[in-house]
This record gives sequence, C-alpha cells and structure tokens, in this order.
Amino acid sequence: MTKELHRCKWAGTDDLYVKYHDEEWGKEVHDDHTLFEFLILESAQAGLSWITILRRREGYRKAFANFDVTKVAEFTDADVERLMNDAGIIRNRLKILAAINNAKLFIEVQKEFGSFDKYLYSFMPDGKSINNHSGLTPASTPISDAISKDMKKRGFKFFGTTICYAHMQATGMVNDHVPDCSFK
Repeated sequence: MTKELHRCKWAGTDDLYVKYHDEEWGKEVHDDHTLFEFLILESAQAGLSWITILRRREGYRKAFANFDVTKVAEFTDADVERLMNDAGIIRNRLKILAAINNAKLFIEVQKEFGSFDKYLYSFMPDGKSINNHSGLTPASTPISDAISKDMKKRGFKFFGTTICYAHMQATGMVNDHVPDCSFK
C-alpha cells in the first residue's frame, strides 16, 4: 500500500515546479556554491515569477560560468554585452550588473566570515534553520529584513527582504512546507 503524496499548493502540476518543490525547496543547503547560485537566481527573479527563472536555470548556469563565483566576479563589459544578447536568461542590464557586483561582494563576505553560509546563519536563532509549522507562509520576516538590510549596507543589489526570504526558503534556512506536505 502506497502513501498518498501531499504537496504545497503552489507546486501545482508543472513537472519542473513539482520536481523543484519535492527535491530542493526547503531542504537545508550549506554549500557556498549553491548559495551563490540561488543568490543569482533569486535576484534575477525580482519582479518576475519563480517559474520564469526556474525554466531558464540551465541558461543561467551556462551564462554565469556554472555559478563559479570567482569567474562571475571577473566578468567584464564584454561579458555584460554577451549576457545582454543571451536569450537563455532575463536580459536586464541592471540585474546582470548586479549579479557581477554581488559576486564580488559574496567573495568579500566569504573572506570576512569564512563562508557565505556562516554569514547567513549568523542571523539565524542559535545558528540553525527554522522549521515553520504554522501553515502560514510570509513574504518576509524580521530575519530576512535584517539580512537584506545588512547586505544592502554591504552593497548587494536586487536582494530586498522579499527576495531574501525566498532565498531562505529555497536554501532551507526556513522550511515553509505546509504541515501536511509529504516533503516537510
């Protein structure tokens, strides 16, 4: 007898969304490479739907050197022009420039804290992720407010509190799966 699967409603029926929901969303990540990937993707999402970015994820992977933070930090004006002509990503000059800027700042944070992961978790209660059992999914929290405020002060772009909270959800800093979700 197989147990019936229950998912968060937002996952819908789109295969890509369902796979993302089941395999990634809310799962704890402590790898700086993946944290940088989601920094790029979540920042690109500003003002757009997540599925729009998820469908272009492979395009972003190719365009942004497999999310190698050191390589992205070294992108030049020629790379910006190359990216502006890349149909595999969202061709927004400000977001592209922000990705390069954020890569440089990401490296600075790594130097200061030892890892970007340590930096992010320095904002978390007792340095641990949060498992939200309320069934409510906020757009932001006091923690995402604090992280985004600090990151803005450091010069990061396209990473306000709502984008920050989405990053926290994507990387499992907070598990917002609804209580009856099979993937909680």
